[in-house]
Amino acid sequence: MDSNTHSNTLGKRIKEARLAKKMTQSEVVGDFITRNMLSQIESGAATPSVKTLEYLCKVLEIEPNALMPDENDSKTAPNAERYISIRNEFANKNYNAVISYEQADEFSDEICALKAKACLEAARECSRSENAADLQKAVDLAKQASELSQRGIFADDSVKSKAEEIMKSNAKRLSDYYRSLL
Repeated sequence: MDSNTHSNTLGKRIKEARLAKKMTQSEVVGDFITRNMLSQIESGAATPSVKTLEYLCKVLEIEPNALMPDENDSKTAPNAERYISIRNEFANKNYNAVISYEQADEFSDEICALKAKACLEAARECSRSENAADLQKAVDLAKQASELSQRGIFADDSVKSKAEEIMKSNAKRLSDYYRSLL
């Protein structure tokens, strides 16, 4: 199933859930999103972010997987619960779970931003060590954070600059460590 078909299916299911609740678009959106955005989502012209999807599910009192295509619709249809799970992993500081998540779907920009921040936090944790291997891992994670932070619509220069600071700091520490071995 291509992205447009998925957006149409998702939008149709959101609209069906709204109509089943006998709610207008204005009642659903509240102060969270605009009525125009909900209209675009329902028509399949826009795909909601994970945060918007969570909000809509809460307001419509439905589970996220109720909005997703059936297994018969597509074997590769994204699972909204997985995205919410990844956000929860980040909130619970389980950065390795976020970093190891493979994204290849319409929520990839959001997951990429989460992965960039997870790499940054994991790099900070490794930087606390005096072990050369941990310091090298901090540099590698910071480099990954810097690269990921510049992808997609959620590109974040502050993550990039913080990652670059970690790379420089740990590169100097590694250099000093290796000089001490001579």
